[in-house]
Amino acid sequence: MKVVLAPDKFKGSLSAPLVAAHLATGIHAGSPDTEVVSLPVADGGDGFLDAALAAGYQEITVPAEGPTGKPILARYGERDHVAVIELADTAGLQALPDGTPAPMTASSYGTGLVIRAALDAGCRSILIGLGGSACTDGGAGLLEALGATLHGAGRGGGGLLSLTGVDLSQLHPALPTTEITVASDVDNPLLGDTGAAAVYGPQKGASPEEVALLDTALAVWARHLGTDLANAPGAGAAGGVGYGLMAALGATMRPGIEIVLDMTDFDKALADAQLVVTGEGSLDEQTLHGKAVAGVAARARAAEVPVFAVAGRSTLDSGQLRTIGITSAFTLADIESDLDMCMTRPGPILEHIGRQIAQRVRR
Repeated sequence: MKVVLAPDKFKGSLSAPLVAAHLATGIHAGSPDTEVVSLPVADGGDGFLDAALAAGYQEITVPAEGPTGKPILARYGERDHVAVIELADTAGLQALPDGTPAPMTASSYGTGLVIRAALDAGCRSILIGLGGSACTDGGAGLLEALGATLHGAGRGGGGLLSLTGVDLSQLHPALPTTEITVASDVDNPLLGDTGAAAVYGPQKGASPEEVALLDTALAVWARHLGTDLANAPGAGAAGGVGYGLMAALGATMRPGIEIVLDMTDFDKALADAQLVVTGEGSLDEQTLHGKAVAGVAARARAAEVPVFAVAGRSTLDSGQLRTIGITSAFTLADIESDLDMCMTRPGPILEHIGRQIAQRVRR
């Protein structure tokens, strides 16, 4: 018997690799002869890089900058000249000093430094996970780190208000022969009521007045960089970084889970598997609309492999789960009524669920 474990993180509680590790411990305890293959997954946000490292990519550490310019050590994954980069590692909310928001000045410059380092190391395929960003700069900082000149502008979205021109002639020489793929599940345009500033600016600490200024700044940016892609689905991802990558570097945008499943060779692991176990913190309406769990289940269903799901809690009934290919669900809340315990000590509960899964598999 072979079981493939492909959980997403339990947000605020446990990373995807640790979820998989606890489930594997439980399955082996209940069925020692079962082969377990762990392939933790993620969408384009937090955990994107961890999924690559768990799949065998080598971790590379490079100097970079955080969203406010503070020097940091950043990471990317590398395998066969393919680099996997997580924007949140350098330009994310989690990278803000003391967690203090900087909606007008936070920049994607640090992510550009990591891309530059990967290009210098010979990588010619770049996978970038967008999500959890602290910046609303349209990718201007990222492009500046790659050699663009932004005349009259300062760092961050607010700095684009004074932009007078953009020169892309000195971009990194390897970029024309490099394939850049962006992992994002966001379909917002760059500007307007559903754009980067209006929808995501408040989550980054922007006041209504700052949201209006940032939207104006992004319009200035689009006017200088080229407006053709400002309305493209995903242009508003990560504070408009999606737009900058598509408009200036010709990046292709794909759903994050599809990229992760490809880079982890998920289909190959399915070839002789009898069961897939996926999961996330909460199975809910969002799960039904393309989150990581649904992506895993779709691939497994196409290969005619049954899927179990594990979650902290679930608001979906069995019929809803079946529509996305999940045949059975296990929740921590069904085993432990103390929800605080489920959040702070999920490991033993996941191992208990792993033993339950092993018992089902052995029937």
